[in-house]
Amino acid sequence: MDTITAEAFSNSYSTPAPILIAGDSAAARQRAQRTIEASGMRIGASLGLDDALGRIALQASASAIWVELDEDQGERMDRLLDRVRSEAEEGRCPVVVAGSGALIDPLMSRLGESPVELVIDGSEMDRSAALAIALSGAHRSDRLSDVASDQNNARLRQLSDEVSRIASTLARLSTGPSAVPRSFVPQNDAEVPPVSAETVRSVIRARRLRSRYFADDLFADPAWDMLLDLLQAEIAQLRVPVSSLCIAAAVPATTALRWLKTMTDNGLFVRRADPHDGRRVFVELSPQASAAMRRYFAEVGNAAVV
Repeated sequence: MDTITAEAFSNSYSTPAPILIAGDSAAARQRAQRTIEASGMRIGASLGLDDALGRIALQASASAIWVELDEDQGERMDRLLDRVRSEAEEGRCPVVVAGSGALIDPLMSRLGESPVELVIDGSEMDRSAALAIALSGAHRSDRLSDVASDQNNARLRQLSDEVSRIASTLARLSTGPSAVPRSFVPQNDAEVPPVSAETVRSVIRARRLRSRYFADDLFADPAWDMLLDLLQAEIAQLRVPVSSLCIAAAVPATTALRWLKTMTDNGLFVRRADPHDGRRVFVELSPQASAAMRRYFAEVGNAAVV
């Protein structure tokens, strides 16, 4: 009896901790549950937003927190997002937040600079990729568990390495960016040439026309589409929220958000909080990116730029 108990005790420690689900509806929680179960992970609890907020404070160990949102829940949602962001930033627990396209702006206002994995209107592959990427670092902090032995830590590191390889593969399949090796070519301080808004609009229209004759994914180039959209907005003195920029990228929103982060990290984009709406973030070209785009248009002249 003692041998069996000890073995069961040991196996329980070598099994990754369960995942906590927080959702704003029963349907949302069931959707998250299907994704997690399909990934072979255990579920510790599936709770509403308010109950989940209290549970996180008491949670001793979790592989991840998955937040699934159908609608904007206002302050209730914001409080939970602030808490899970803190969990992710301080390395206590990786976090995935999944929601609809209507939630892009409030989600980005709370999570845009954080290590939280965001999934917007994601396919099952997008959702599985986000979970794999989150779990790839789930057990790297000793703070995630105060009972693991050296042997168990070795096993968790092995599992983490395995998930990292899966995450890398899924991330490539989901067409997200890996890195931009050089954001822009340094230029001299000569005067930046003017570019008309109509010139940029005509290029954007031409790019969109291609979808009449070929499949959209054949020419997917979200980085360039976002650069064009932000240049057009800058010339017209318009502000572009994250949600609008994701539409301009002409790729699934989750992929667009990955590109947005990459472009920001590489100094091409700048995020600005909306001073009139704390739940919205604007994006604009950095001064260097703006100058590079304007010089590019001046150099190509009347040539077809698509």
